[in-house]
Amino acid sequence: MISNLFMKSLYIRFISFINNIRGKIAFFPTLFSIVGFSFAMLMLYLERIGISAFVIEHAPQLVINNADTAKTLLSFLTGGIISIMVFSFSMVMVLLNQASSNFSPRVLPGLISNKNHQFVLGIYLATILYNTFTLVGINPQENDKYQLPGFSVLIGIIMTVVCLGAFLYFIHSISQSIQVSNILEGIYKKAIIRLSYLLEKEAEKVASFPDTSSWQTYQSSETGYFQNIAMTNLIDICEEEKIQIKILTIQGAFVLKGVPIIQVNKKIDEKLAEEIRSSFNFSKGEFVEDNYTLAFKQITEIGMKAMSPGINDPGTAISTIDYLTELFALRLKKNDKTVITSVEEDALIAVNTVNFKELLYQVMASYRTYCKHDLTCVQKLFTMFKYLLLQEAHLPEYHDALIAEAKLLYEDTQQTIQNTTDLRRIEKLFQSLPNPK
Repeated sequence: MISNLFMKSLYIRFISFINNIRGKIAFFPTLFSIVGFSFAMLMLYLERIGISAFVIEHAPQLVINNADTAKTLLSFLTGGIISIMVFSFSMVMVLLNQASSNFSPRVLPGLISNKNHQFVLGIYLATILYNTFTLVGINPQENDKYQLPGFSVLIGIIMTVVCLGAFLYFIHSISQSIQVSNILEGIYKKAIIRLSYLLEKEAEKVASFPDTSSWQTYQSSETGYFQNIAMTNLIDICEEEKIQIKILTIQGAFVLKGVPIIQVNKKIDEKLAEEIRSSFNFSKGEFVEDNYTLAFKQITEIGMKAMSPGINDPGTAISTIDYLTELFALRLKKNDKTVITSVEEDALIAVNTVNFKELLYQVMASYRTYCKHDLTCVQKLFTMFKYLLLQEAHLPEYHDALIAEAKLLYEDTQQTIQNTTDLRRIEKLFQSLPNPK
């Protein structure tokens, strides 16, 4: 049984590894390069069996049948593609630098993992490799029996034209991706997808979980950001070994080696403990796709950067509040406690999550610090509170947390803003909240 679980754990870790490297900027370009090289080898084989002669026989106007012309053309096209690829890479670096300076360094993983940009760079590399190996395959010593790979040269010309179209698309796409509205929209959509997925999996009634104060504690064996859990594998372990597990670390937190990470209701051997640890996926980066709370952090940091003295852009801060309003409205529907049960409804795993009150406090602490002096942002925050208080909440404590944060914002503005007209407006907004305390 342990062997089967180990193999399943290896498979899950392999899938997690693939998901992580997909976020690297070189992932898809590397795959495209392999495809380009393989296609060049395939075309060289087809040339040996006479594909160019066949094309010349049926469509001679499509094939170049002069070695010097073919070599010059391929050299010229390859040099041109290298030039636009270097320019494209330079634009990517400018994009990342500008995004880091104007918004937040945390948005960089999302920009780097943009698949469309990776596809374009991959097309460049694949075409360069294809043209290079096609060029190598041209025999400078022509004779009656030698057939110039004219069809391969034609394919190289077509691929170069595709590169030019990809370059135009790349210019358009990169100019769009640097706009703060598109960055916010991308983060928001990823968080909505993740939150909706968790809500679909969440049971209507949370199973009770026993007290864990006397349970055995086991430490982490590695360091990194706790991204996700291979829950299916962990459920199988619990059912086979008749154990219950409490996960102590909050998803998205940075875990150090040797820090307590799980509690088990009975003592287990080190081999089984390692099997359980192998179900945890750690990474050196953070992705919204795995942890929706990261979206709140990223959007908040963009808003705070916009309100810094060097940028002073309340409009962007207001936009971040709009997106946070929608995310909080969806988060109101989620339970703070997550308990994974078996088919027989027996509680197996308790997952430690960020509760709504703490999440709201961390977001509002930043906004109260940087926006309490700006009336437009304060008005928008009170509008957010009013909207959220009108939404249905999974727990009544959520509304209490909203009112408590609104009161803190009101108190801070009273001490910061001196204009009596502004203060009266803020007082009116605060009193208009449902049941303010």
